[in-house]
This record gives sequence, C-alpha cells and structure tokens, in this order.
Amino acid sequence: MRVGIGYDCHRLAPERKLVLGGINIPFDKGLIGWSDADILCHAAIDSLLGAAAMGDIGTHFPPGDPSYKDISSLSLLEEVVRKIKSKGYRVVNIDSTIIAEQPRLLEYIDQMRQKLAGVLEVDISNVSIKASTANLLGFVGREEGMAVWAVSCITTE
Repeated sequence: MRVGIGYDCHRLAPERKLVLGGINIPFDKGLIGWSDADILCHAAIDSLLGAAAMGDIGTHFPPGDPSYKDISSLSLLEEVVRKIKSKGYRVVNIDSTIIAEQPRLLEYIDQMRQKLAGVLEVDISNVSIKASTANLLGFVGREEGMAVWAVSCITTE
C-alpha cells in the first residue's frame, strides 16, 4: 500500500465555468487555469502521482502546453490512472476536501463522487468528497479562490 497527498488552489473570476469533479456547478464565478481548472481533479492527480512517486501534475501536463488548453481535467485524471496502472498499481481509495465559502456544494457531491469513481475504476464507496469553508479567513474566506486537499491510497495489482 502507498499513500499520496495532493493540493491545489486557483483564483475565482467572473465569466468562467466552475467545474469540480467533472461537474459544472452553477455559480457566478469560475476558477482560472490553463485547463478547465478543476482543482478537485488536480489535487487527486497529485495525490495519485505522489503515491506512485511519479512526480506531479506539472511534470506530466505542463501549463502553457497548447495540447492541454481548456482540456477536461477528468481526461488528465484518466491518463494518470493509466500511467499508475502501467507501473503495476491500482487505486484503492481517495479522500478529499474542497475548501470554498460559496457556492454550497452538498447537492453536487454525489455526482462528483460518481464521476471520479468511474475514472478511478473504483466503487463510489471508495471516493470521499467533503466540502468545508475557511470561516472567512484568507483568500478562500474572501472568496478570491478555492482550494482542495486530497489523499489517495494505491496498491500493487
């Protein structure tokens, strides 16, 4: 068994879609990034790559590379699952926390869990997504951005 941790944060801006866990969340702002800026997928990617000691998201998918412009981060996560499988690993589970003041995410969490479970090739019971706030502290508390922490466990096939 191997464990990895991942973190990502992005700034919020008007006129951007808010995508978390591959789900479009209705909100008046979205996250800024080279891809779709899905910070949940990005943190999951880094946790899986970390568990496999395979570097980080920027190593595999460099920002500024035109082939990743506006790409779905679920596609990047699929590629990472293929990469760790090629090294003889499989995903056991993932646990994550989205930190955002707004919007409220409770009604979207099961949809996000289902999307990630499909990509990770695990049962939905092995995907945990929680939502929390920063209690009005820092850049998240000022609603300037959002952040995610993720921890994953992988094992050999």
